[in-house]
Amino acid sequence: MNNPLESARQQLANIQTILKIDPNIFERLLYPDRMIEVAVPVKMDDGTTKIFIGYRCQHNNARGPYKGGIRFHPGVTREEVMALSMWMTWKTAVVDIPLGGGKGGVIVDVKQLSQRELEALSRSYMQAIFPLVGKNQDVPAPDVSTDARIMGYMLDEYESLLGERAPGVITGKPLSIGGSLGRGYATAQGAFYILERAAEKLHLGKEASVLIQGFGNGGGHLARMLHKAGYKVVAIADSKTTVYRSEGLDVVEVDEHKRMTGDLKTCEGCEKLPIDAVLSLPADILVPAALENAIHAGNADTVQAKLIVEIANGPTTPEAEEMLLKKGITVVPDILANAGGVAVSYFEQVQNAMNYSWTEAEVNVKLKEKMETAFEAVWGEKERYTTSVRMGAYALAVRRVAQAMQDRGRM
Repeated sequence: MNNPLESARQQLANIQTILKIDPNIFERLLYPDRMIEVAVPVKMDDGTTKIFIGYRCQHNNARGPYKGGIRFHPGVTREEVMALSMWMTWKTAVVDIPLGGGKGGVIVDVKQLSQRELEALSRSYMQAIFPLVGKNQDVPAPDVSTDARIMGYMLDEYESLLGERAPGVITGKPLSIGGSLGRGYATAQGAFYILERAAEKLHLGKEASVLIQGFGNGGGHLARMLHKAGYKVVAIADSKTTVYRSEGLDVVEVDEHKRMTGDLKTCEGCEKLPIDAVLSLPADILVPAALENAIHAGNADTVQAKLIVEIANGPTTPEAEEMLLKKGITVVPDILANAGGVAVSYFEQVQNAMNYSWTEAEVNVKLKEKMETAFEAVWGEKERYTTSVRMGAYALAVRRVAQAMQDRGRM
């Protein structure tokens, strides 16, 4: 399996051949400012104490406080967290918000925990990283298998330890304690705006067919948005199977079935296929919205889509992307396509600082402007350097971070 940290560093090395930023700055960007491993003790329901291993990586804060989600997943690794923190640095820079990059994770299968154990894990992790986070230092958010509820536990624990209110230390939290309207579906909403602009560049209309790998927060919301907008969603894959209908799925029906039964296997009128089949079916647009390394050298040749819009973090390996580009497939990278979540997280911080809330419509208007401005800037870099969309995004982001480091004297 491809190492995500190697992929992240290779992508940075690739853009360095174009940008040629100061070699000392380039060398610093290959490594995080800080990487910590913590023990996360949890008293289980049976009375025993179990130790989980957690991480928090702070990659770069030249443009602002570290920013990045916390994931609870059995597959979390040190290298994965380091790679994700680097990608967050580029993501915040590419959409031009004053934040840096960080990431956290705990090695755990939340399906094996009771509700009480999950809350205890969330609080224990916050206790472990408490000295390193703060609204002007490092601002966590939800990620894989974490949500607003868990962010609420973490915020409450942080404020208990601090002894005062500090809503800006956590984003993606419940509305009742300072969350932002629109944050729950912001990643998908931002991806929708990006997909629309990319499809326009490739002359793909709203009748375009779409494949979606992953039916969680990102992929699920986007599927519903695309269906409502008139796109033909022909396949959806969750963690168990792919459901396919060449004439288009009724996404509302599929979603309701998933909610009622927990899977897609018995979706009436759909063809049931293996999980990975979603990547190779005939369609105009492919949206990988699951975990990293979904598209790799072993399956890239089977991809038939004309456009790939990455909602997952790192779903395409560098080797796979080379193969896709040779086939004439356009790949809109994660650091642009899924930046809607961090953009609205920033809006949440701004609202917390002002102690004032925007309407949902106001949030989405600001998000649309932010995402479309970023897309045009990235496309401009792509054309400027006659390169891929990913390298265009990296050129824009890395140059912005390097400039901030230079202006701070971090050479």
